[in-house]
Formats: sequence, structure tokens, C-alpha cells
Amino acid sequence: MDKKMRVAQAALRLTDWYLEHARALPWRENPSPYRIWISEIMLQQTRIEAVKPYFDRFLAALPDVRSLAEASEETVLKLWEGLGYYSRARNLQKAARLCMEKYGGELPRSYQDLLTLPGIGNYTAGAIASIAWKERVPAVDGNVLRVLARLCADGEDITRQAVKRAAEELLIACLPEENPGSFNEGIMELGETICLPNGAPLCMLCPLRELCLAFEQGSVEKYPVKAAKKPRRIEDRTVFLIEVGRNVAIRKRPDTGLLAGLYELPSKEGHLTAVEVRDWLTEQKAAVTAVETLRKAKHIFSHVEWHMVGYRIQLEKELAGDWIYVPREEVREVYPLPTALKAYAEYWNS
Repeated sequence: MDKKMRVAQAALRLTDWYLEHARALPWRENPSPYRIWISEIMLQQTRIEAVKPYFDRFLAALPDVRSLAEASEETVLKLWEGLGYYSRARNLQKAARLCMEKYGGELPRSYQDLLTLPGIGNYTAGAIASIAWKERVPAVDGNVLRVLARLCADGEDITRQAVKRAAEELLIACLPEENPGSFNEGIMELGETICLPNGAPLCMLCPLRELCLAFEQGSVEKYPVKAAKKPRRIEDRTVFLIEVGRNVAIRKRPDTGLLAGLYELPSKEGHLTAVEVRDWLTEQKAAVTAVETLRKAKHIFSHVEWHMVGYRIQLEKELAGDWIYVPREEVREVYPLPTALKAYAEYWNS
């Protein structure tokens, strides 16, 4: 059986399987284009269970394109706080504003037009167009590539763009004429619940077991093939919780670069000792009433790790500079703070 025939037969089985076994998820209850779009952006590199409360909160605050377009950036980032990859939230709002200008406050109704919006690539455009409007286009993500690699015992490196493009072309030829969205959701569902990325896949529960070449060969564990990731860069940082009464020092980060546009705590490169911290405060002519050493913390980004030490510093008056001093309750409720610093922001609860 050639690859195209194998995938075409799998497509028929998967569509029926999905309609019977689909999990109940918030964005599937009312699969409007807007809800599909928000969920797909949130689900990129984030577990489904983690996304559910964010999705509900976001939709409650910003239920449609217009409300998203008209919201302040800080509101959008605060709703996104904890999901990471904040450029995705900014692109959501940029795309919403473009939809207001060009498409009457709705998402465009074709795959090609969706691709013109900020933050929407082939996968997201394919998911929206196929699920919402039944356009016959694929939606290829890591789950899909893994299922195809095992189904066809394909040893190509799935991190290569050429392999992803080939998968898209293969699926275009094999997508069912009716309900292509159910197939796209079905193959993703299979990858998330049965053809698992880590550990042993649940082959005995798989509706494609009889078609799966890797299962037939007893070589499921060999697939998919992925190039090794480059090691992350390590950055040491010293973080300061500077308090003046109930107010704390924060500052907005630049509009470009890592964690762009979020608010941050004061920090310095490297790991400072308690003595070095007091020397730094003396240089700032700070009126210090207390310095407390906090626990170490680590945060992993995609390409860099922050290894942090922290100090809680109480002052009699504010330090000069571009910091703003706001009540700690406002930081929790209003100002978007990166997850990387949450280990230290938790001290404000004490």
C-alpha cells in the first residue's frame, strides 16, 4: 500500500472515530471562528488542561473581535498572563484591529485571507477554515506530524519545514470532501490522547492500528525522528522586591525583545551577594530599613534560562529613576507581570 492510499484510508476511519470519541472542550461547545482562533493560539505549546481556565476568562472579558480590538494592550496581556509567548497575545489584538478595518469585525472566511493576519500561520488558518467553514485545507502541527510519521514509518526529520510542507501536500490530496474539519480535529485528537509524544503510545486503542506501518513493523518507538535541540543559554540574574510601605517598584519593559511590553521587577545581571546588594543600595543613596534574602528560582524560556537569586528590600522612600511605585494589589490585578518573576511576586501575599 502506498503512502497516499494509507493516509486516505486513515482519513475515513479517523473522521468517524473523532465524531464518536471527541472530548468535550470549551471551544468545541460553540465552534465559532473567533473561539476556534483564540483556542488555537492559546494551545500552541501549552497543555489543554492549562488552557481551559485561560480560555474561559479571556472569552468572558473579550467575547468577540470588536471587544478584543478595542481593549487596552495591558488588559489583553493581563488576561494572557501565565500563558507565556506574549507576542501571540499582541498579534491577536493586531489581527482583531485589522479585522475591524477590512472585514467588518469578523474573521475573513478563507484560508488564504486568514494567512494575511498577524500571528496566523498555515496551521491556525487551516484549523479555523476547515472547522468553521469546512474549507478543504489541512492543519498540520506536531501531533499530526507524529501520527503521519508512525502511520507511514517515515524517518524524515519532522522539525524540517520541507517535511511539514510535504505533509500538507499529502493531506490536501487525502482530506475527505465532507467535514474536513472533523478529520483535522480527529488526527490532532489521536495525537493528543493515543499516539502520544512521550512514553509509549496506546496502540491497542488506536483506530488506525491495522493501517499503521510502524505498528506492523514493531518499530513505533523509532518515530517520529526529530533533530536534537540546541542547548539553552543560561543567564544569571538578581531580582529585587523593592517595597515602600505597601507600594512596590515595577517598570514596563521595552516594546521589543524578550517579554516585550510586560512589567518587571528591578534586577541586575549576575548573582549578587547580600553584601553587594547593600553596596548597590548605598550607591543609590537608598534609605534602607530591611534586606531579606529570598529563595533561588529558575525560569525556562524557549532559548534561554534565567537562574535567579532574590532580595526583598524595604525602603523609607522611593528610589529615583524610571520605576513606578504601585500598591502590590494593583500589580496582581492590573499590571501584567511575566511568569518568570511570579516566584518572587508571591512574597507579596505574605
